[in-house]
Formats: sequence, C-alpha cells, structure tokens
Amino acid sequence: MSSSSSSCDLVYDVFPSFRGEDVRKSFLSHFLKELDRKLISAFKDKKIETSESLDPVLKQAIKKSRIAIVIFSQNYVSSSWCLNELLEIVKCQQELSQIVIPVFYDVDPCHVRHQTKEFGEVFKKTCLRRTDDEIKLWKKALTDVANLVGYHSQNWENEATMIEVIANDVLGKLNLTQSKDFEDFVGIEEHMEKMSSLLCLESKEVKMIGIWGPSGIGKSIIARALEARLSRHFHGKVFIDMRFISKSKEYYRKGNSDDINMKLHLQENFLSKILDKEGVKVDTLNAVREKLKRQKVLIFFDDLDDQVVLDALAGGDEWFGPGSRIIAITKDMQILRAHGITCVYKVETPSKEIALQMLCRSAFRQDSPPDGFMEVASEVAMRVGCLPLGLNIIGSSLRERDKTHWVNMLPALRKGLHGKIEEALSFSYKALERKEYQALFRHVACLFNGDEVSYIKLMLADSELNVDMGLEVLVDKSLIRVVPSWNNTNIVEMHCLVQEMGKEIVRGQSDKPGEREFLMDSKDVCNILKDRTGTEKLIGISMDLDEIDKVKIHEKAFKRMSNLRFLKFYKRSLQPKKEVRWQSPKTLNDFPDELKLLSWPGYPMECMPSNFCPEYLVELNMPNSKLKKLWKEVEELTYLKDMDLSGSKSLKKIPDLSTATNLETLNLHGCSSLVELPSSIQSLNKLTDLNMSGCTNLETLPNGANLKSLVRLVLTGCSQLKVFPDISSKIESIIANKTAFESFPSKLRLENLVELRMEHSMSRRLWEGVQPLTSLTKIMLSGSQNLKEIPDLSLATSLETLNLNGCSSLVELTCSSIQNLNKLTTLEMTGCSSLETLPTGINLKSLYRLNLNECSRLKSFPDISDNISTLNLNQTAIEEVPPWIENFSKLESLEMWKCKNLATLPTGINLKSLYRLNLSGCPLLKSFPDISSNISTLYLNQTAIEEVPPWIDNFSSLEALEMWECRQLRCISPNIFKLENLGEIFFSDCEHLAEVSLLDCPQEEAGDTSNTCTKLSLISFTNCINLNQENFIQQSASKYLILPGVEVPPYFTHRSAGSIFNIPLHHSSLSQQPAFNFKACVVVSDVDAISEGTETANHNLCFIDIEVHCRFKDSHGNYSGSTESIDFSLPQEYDHLIIFDCPFGQNQDSGESNCEQVEIEFSLVSTGLRLIGCGLKCQ
Repeated sequence: MSSSSSSCDLVYDVFPSFRGEDVRKSFLSHFLKELDRKLISAFKDKKIETSESLDPVLKQAIKKSRIAIVIFSQNYVSSSWCLNELLEIVKCQQELSQIVIPVFYDVDPCHVRHQTKEFGEVFKKTCLRRTDDEIKLWKKALTDVANLVGYHSQNWENEATMIEVIANDVLGKLNLTQSKDFEDFVGIEEHMEKMSSLLCLESKEVKMIGIWGPSGIGKSIIARALEARLSRHFHGKVFIDMRFISKSKEYYRKGNSDDINMKLHLQENFLSKILDKEGVKVDTLNAVREKLKRQKVLIFFDDLDDQVVLDALAGGDEWFGPGSRIIAITKDMQILRAHGITCVYKVETPSKEIALQMLCRSAFRQDSPPDGFMEVASEVAMRVGCLPLGLNIIGSSLRERDKTHWVNMLPALRKGLHGKIEEALSFSYKALERKEYQALFRHVACLFNGDEVSYIKLMLADSELNVDMGLEVLVDKSLIRVVPSWNNTNIVEMHCLVQEMGKEIVRGQSDKPGEREFLMDSKDVCNILKDRTGTEKLIGISMDLDEIDKVKIHEKAFKRMSNLRFLKFYKRSLQPKKEVRWQSPKTLNDFPDELKLLSWPGYPMECMPSNFCPEYLVELNMPNSKLKKLWKEVEELTYLKDMDLSGSKSLKKIPDLSTATNLETLNLHGCSSLVELPSSIQSLNKLTDLNMSGCTNLETLPNGANLKSLVRLVLTGCSQLKVFPDISSKIESIIANKTAFESFPSKLRLENLVELRMEHSMSRRLWEGVQPLTSLTKIMLSGSQNLKEIPDLSLATSLETLNLNGCSSLVELTCSSIQNLNKLTTLEMTGCSSLETLPTGINLKSLYRLNLNECSRLKSFPDISDNISTLNLNQTAIEEVPPWIENFSKLESLEMWKCKNLATLPTGINLKSLYRLNLSGCPLLKSFPDISSNISTLYLNQTAIEEVPPWIDNFSSLEALEMWECRQLRCISPNIFKLENLGEIFFSDCEHLAEVSLLDCPQEEAGDTSNTCTKLSLISFTNCINLNQENFIQQSASKYLILPGVEVPPYFTHRSAGSIFNIPLHHSSLSQQPAFNFKACVVVSDVDAISEGTETANHNLCFIDIEVHCRFKDSHGNYSGSTESIDFSLPQEYDHLIIFDCPFGQNQDSGESNCEQVEIEFSLVSTGLRLIGCGLKCQ
C-alpha cells in the first residue's frame, strides 16, 4: 500500500457500497452488526446527503478504508451516486492497493459484468443524458469489480451463514493488511503459525505465554506482528516496552523509595495506557486485578529484564478476564520460570536460506542476491551467524556497494569473526567513515544508551564531536534508533547486543583497564578505585551499584584521571537491594576538575573532595548520600541543569546557587536535616521543578524568592513550614500534602495552576479572596481534618475533580463557590462528618460521581446535579429518597448502605439507567424497592422487608439478589424464578421464611426439572431453618442449591453416609445414553476454615471445593472417567446441604455405550470441612 494510505492514516476497516432501498434494512443491517461483533470498524453514511457529485467526506472515507465491500443489488446502478462511489473504489484499488470484495445480492454476476437483463435495463435509464466518457468509466468499473472473486447470494444456504463467512474473510484480510508493517521481516509467517498453537485463541482460559531467545533474534518484531494480528480480538490491548519501564524507573528513583510506591506508580501508568485514560490513580496493589478481571485483554511485556514489572502488572491469571492473553518477551528464561510461565516459544536462529533472504532484503531490497552475488552473500550471512539483527546491520552497511567491495571485505570477516556475532557487528562499527562517528558510538554504548538526544548533545557540547550528524549516521547504519519518548522528546536506543559490542571494542583498547577511555565492568572500576590505576586516558566511568557488595576507595584514587568527564554510578534494578558497603577515606584528594556528570547514589563521605570544582557540571546526582555539606565558596555553576540530593538526610545546608542560572530541576526530597534554603535561590530563573518533600525541619523559604519559571513545586511533609511561599504565577502543579500552612501571600497568583494536592494538611483555610483558577482541573484536599472552609472556586471553571474526603471539620459548601463548576465530574466527600447540607437549586452539568459516604449529619438528599451516574450515600442520616429522584435519568448506581434512618422510597417511578442498588443495613425499610425495573444487582441485606412481591417479574434485567438477615421476610413470590437473567439469589438467617413455591412453573411430571423456568446458577437459603425444603428440592432447576440440614432428603434415591456409590447399569437404559446425568446432594459439617467478613453482612465465609469423580466400567472390566469441580463460598454456621446437577459424558469410542457399572465418588478439597453424607438421583 502506498505511503499516502499507510496503516497509521487508515480510519475504517470496511467501506460498504450499496443501494439503500435494496439492502439497508435487510442484508446490510445484519452484516454491519456482525462486523461490529467482530470489532471490525465500518463506515456508516447516515448523515451524508445524496447528490449528483460524490461528497468529499465520502471520498475521504473510501480512501481511509482498508477494504471496500461492493454490494451489487438489482437497483445498485439506478443511482449515479453508487456508480461514482464505485469509480472512487476502483481508483483506490489501483493507486492504494485497497482490497475490494464484491457481493452479488439477488443479482447474477454475469449480468453485472456485462450490464445485461434487468440489471442492464436499470443501468440504461441511469445513463440517459450522461456523456459517453462518463458511461464508459462506469461500465469499465462494473466489469472490473464484477470480475473479482466475491460472493453470490444464489449459492448461500442461508443469509446468516454467508454473512458469517464474509465477515471472517474480511477479518482474515484485515489481519494480513495490518501486518504489512512487518512484511520485510522474513519468516514472520512461520513464527505466526508456531505461536498460534500456543495462544489457543479459542480457549476462554487466561494464558500467559513467553517469547524467549537471545538479543537480536527478532523477538520484538514477532511480538509487534502478533499485536497487529490479534488486537481486534480483544477489548483492551497494550504494548509495554522499555520506554514505559524507563519512565517508571526514572520516577521511582527521583521520588519514592519503597517498593510499594514504585509498584503503585507502575500500575497507574499501565492502567492509563490499557484503559486509554490519562491520570489513573490507584491506592492499592489490587487495582489492576479489580479493573481488568472482567475484561478480555491482550498485553505484551517487551524486553523484560526485571521481575518486578511482571509481578506488579500481571500477578496472576485471576487478574484478567476470560480469554485474555499476556505475552512476556525476554532473553532471561529465569524471569519466566519465576513467574510460573511454562508455555514458552523459543525463537530459534533462522535457517541458512532464511538468513540469506534477510541479508538480501537489507542489502539489495530483494529476496535473493543479484547475479554474481550468490557465493559472496551466502558466505557473509554464514559469517554473521544468521542472527537477524546482525544480518540487518551488515546488509545496511553493504547497501549499494559493488561486488568488489563485498569481495574485498571477506578476508577481514574470515579472519576476525569466526562466526561470532559480536565481531560481525564490530565490522559495521569499523565501516563508519570518520573517527568521530566511532567515538560517538562508543560514548553512546558506554554511557548514553536510552538518554535524550538533547541530553547527549549537552554532555558532549565541548567534545568536538558533531552529535547531530553523528547520530544520523549511526541511525543510517542501523547501530541506533532515535525514537519519541513519553515526554515528547527523542531518545537514543541502542540494541543491547550492539551495545555489548561497543563495550567490547573499548575493552580491546588495552589490557589495563585504567588505560581505556571508558570503564563499565564493576570489577575493573572497583580495582582502579582501590589501586589508583586510573590514567589520563579515562573519559568516563559507569558502574551499576547493584552488581557489587562493597567498594574500597583510596583517597587518591582519582589523582591521575585528569581527563575524566563522566562519573556515573547508578542502580539499574527496580528491586530494593542491600546498600553498598563503602570503605572510603574521610575525603577524596585530587578530584577531576572538569567533570560534566557526577552521579553517585549513596555517596559515603560527609563532604565533597577537597579540590572539587563543579564549574563544568551539567548534572549532579547524589541521592541518599551521607553529605552534610557540599562546597563552601561561591562556585561557578553556569552549566548545571539538574541537581538531585534527595534522601541525603544529614545535609544541613545548600551552598550559594547564584551562578546556577541554567538550573532546571532541584530535588531535595527527604533532606530531613535541611532547615532553610539560601537566598540565592531567587536567582534560579530557569528552575522549573523544585522538590522539597520530606524536608521535615524546613522552617522558612527566602523572602521574595519568586521563581519566574517554576512549574512544579513539591512540599509534601514540610510540616514546620508555616508560610506558603511567594511563587511564580506560572506554577502548574503544587503538591503539599501533610503541611500546616498558617498563611498565604496576599500577592499569590495561581492563574496557570492545573493541579493542587494538599492532602492530610493541618491548615484551617487556604488563600483569601478569589483566585483566577481558570486552568485548574484537580483539587485534592482529602484528610485535611482542620479545614473549615474551601476557598472561593467561582473562577475554577475547568475544575474536573474535587476531593474533600475526610475533611471532618468542613461544615458546608457554599453555593457561590461551586455553582460555576460546570466541568466538575467527580466530587468526593467521604467522611465529612460535620457536613449538614449541600447547596440546592444548582445543576452541575458534568457531575457524574458524587460520594457522600459517612457524612453522618447529612439529612437531605443531594440536589446539585441531575446528571449523576454514581451516587454513594452510605452511612448518612438521610430519612427518605424524594420523588424528584426520577429526574436523575443517568443514575446507574445508588449506594445507601447503613442509612439507618431511611424508612421510605418513592413508588411508581422508573430510573431507566439504574443497574445497581444497595439498601443493605437500612433496618426501617419495610417495602421492596420500586424505583427501577432495570436493576441488575440488588442488595437488601439486614432490612425489614417482609415480602418479595409478585411484580418482581418486572425486573427483567436482575442478575443477582442478596437478602441476608431479612428476619421479617415471610414470602417470596414464585415469579422471581421466571426472571431469565437472574443468576444468583442469596437468603440467609431469614428465620420467618417457611414456604417457597415454584408451582407456577410448568412441569411435565413430579420431579422433572428438565423444563426449566429460570437460568439460575445458585440459590442459597443458608440458615433458613424453618424453610419447607422438600418441594423446593424437587422443583428447583438452579445449578446449585444450598439449604440447611444434616441428612440427605428422601428425594435422592441413592443415599449414603459415605462418599462412594456403585450403580449397576447393565439392564438399564442409562447404559445406552451418550451422557450420564444426575442430581447430587452433599452434606457438609464442621466448617471451621479460615474466614473473611463480607461487606454487606457480618457473615463469616469459607471456601468450599467439592470434587466429583465419575468412572465407567464396561463389560470387559475397563475403566474410564473424568472429574468435575464445584467451588463457592458458604457461611460458617450450622450444617448445610449442597445440591447440584452433574452431567458426565460417556466415551463412545471406548465402548462405554455398553457400560455395566458407574462409580461416583465425592470428596472435599477444602480444609476444615467434613462430609457427613451424600445422595444422588439419576435423571
């Protein structure tokens, strides 16, 4: 497909061309519905006016569609509109390689092809008063499209079947067209076929699959191709790559320090991506499971090298909905083993034939060598080791080279490579035409892989390297990639194998590590620090501190490293590890004086080296250091951009920063001994990010420190700071949780503020007067128990979220403050225990979530928006639900748990959107709720309701009903068992409940449950000790029925105190049945398993797991059988009967059609339970 119609430009999967009067209400409507079911997007033209000329919108829709479906019907050619549409489709087929599929609906393809018979007569009428050229174009288009392979309605058995066939054909073609991005990866189809059996897409099980192989083998390409082909089968999909993980690692290192916070941040970013919703916040590690456990998702984890990522984002199968597929791509098999992933696809090195084809694609842009190149190309492919990455790199370096160049290059390959991939990559490095490009390559390989282009240019600004041109050359030679990052910058990425090759080149510079230009191996670095063997040749040192346990440093370790520019110690792993044990002197002498990068987490000394010169520093990164001070004198800091001293708990003073005029970020998070900042901070006119969270002893900030460029300010935990700082009007984000500000500057201007977080603040009030808060979208003040009033928000017209949870001193929200918040979507006020009223007479147009849980003084039903979809009023003092709730037409969920004063609900209204209603714990409520017939989940536990009324049959959408501890309940209408969607009913401790009837359900004869009245899967009457069970047992058609009791009822013809039944079948018709079905009863006692409390009632639940083993014995004495498992939760009280249906198929191929005996055995897997009786009745 041409570049003008690349996959990123396409909008629709299918464009249907049709004559509306013939097919719109019949074939087309069903076809579009089937496309929707398969998640295939089709263009719909409902809003386009027909005319002589083709609408521009329609032309664009055709161009932006992958496939055109032309539905020829008898009157298709009666419309010039359709014919012009056809011309455009043919044009797109020719110019853009669009796929065209004709469908002949009640018309002969031959008649369309030649414009004959009735179809031709209709066409002639349309051609009247048309030019010859126009008619000629129409005829050619009709002929061309009718000649294509398509579908003919006369060959259809039925319309539904053929629609399914066409839709599947479309789906198959879409999978091919969408994977063309990967067509240059030779052998991709073979990988797809092998992965197909592992994926087993038809299974509804959740499957975790590994893709494993060495670096450069093509794992990521395979994963991307799978993503393109599979994504439409899933409701949600996400591809987690190294950029995503690097972003989370960066946040983790600069902000939080414990593993839980890091995992929470990973989950927030992950959920934002898969839910396509920015700014998702979570406060529990169960967030991924809770949000995705019902969704069918496709998740890829690419280039995994850290176990914690997989643990945090895909902890187990139960985290995801049925049919989900989670695919982990890694070169480390241990990561897969540790996560229990046993289904692994090992990506093998391609065959010699495939490798040669890969090389030819890269070097010649064709599948085979040109004439005369076969022998030399074959040897090159062999010498490279058949690794896809190496083949691509070598091929690109030889692109457009003549045969002489290939032949002249062979001796070097034969001599130096010996089939080793690293040496093959080294050849590409040596082919770089200029030494400075090689030097830049080594810098990236040893220091800057994964860094921003701008950062690399800054670090190498005075190195005489042409970074811009050099990076372009390295990209052209396939040695690096430059890719966009999460913060709209460009990042340099070098494949780990290429990077290792670059490091090997540096190692080869000298047998003595101290005489190389870079040191990266931890052993070498530790040795030169201990033995003083570094030299002036060293430019950079990079060491992962997670690889070592202890380091000994000589006080003159850096004496001879006069040219050292980059000193980079770092921690790569997200997993918390033990601290490095540093054996260091009190101070270092003779430190390099031209350092541009100093990164030393956990710096072990209390002061900087005696001769430290920060003049050329661009980045100072020393988190969790033992520093008490930095430097004494005023130093020249012109180049300094980033300064991170976070976690340096002993640091008492920051030096004069008046010369750091280019400083952009200053991170002092956790510097708990810091009392003040220097007055020179006011000179930092380019500072955009200031983090002082956890500076618990910080008492003041310099007066007049109006930082003109400051965008983000973090003061969380600065509890001694009483006066809010006078900050820039450019500020966008203020995070000041756990603070206690007593006053705010009178000149404070917050016109650009987007986010304000002051959770758990001790302040009584915020700023005075009206602030121009037109950019503000989020205010988080939860847990601020002293806050008596919120500031005037009348100008916060963009505010979307207002969180006041736990503001227990807040008495009211004024009408004037919130009435203009027309973009407010979420208002959280849980635990505002002093709140008595809310404003009335206003309508917040966008508010869809209102949370007033535990507002214990609130007596009036809220009336601030009729657009609410989620309304939480649990544990309030509300006495009634007013009739005007009927205006809440969008209300989907109403929670009024433990509203102990609630006595009445309105009647005769129908909230059409309400699907969840929770009235549990409302002891004064006597009447069954009649406010919506669309409810799917209804909680009425611990109420005084006396009857489930006959009009319950209006609740056609009801799926689950809970009525635990309804001690006044006396009557349940049998109409409840007619509800087709009802799956679960729970009754417990309904002690006055005596009779439950199913007699209104038709039955052919007593005990026949084959004619079901309901699709119920579970009916539970636990602890309903007065219930008459006999009729109910016979009539119930639910899959599971739970009743109180200690004996198997007489209804079951086979009963035993044991757990095994042997039933003869020799003279029974059952021996000839393809399936052996029976109803079973298991009596469970001594329930003392570990329990957990339920949300709606204080029942203790335990987990029940029953296994049923069925073994058939034939006339030859051979056995065969299978096992069924039944599991659910049960109250930990009394003894219970568990009644359920059990179907077992007989194996016809093994001769069991003449079974003589069947053995049934029941067993309890659950701990702490005792099986005291069993029964069964054959059906």
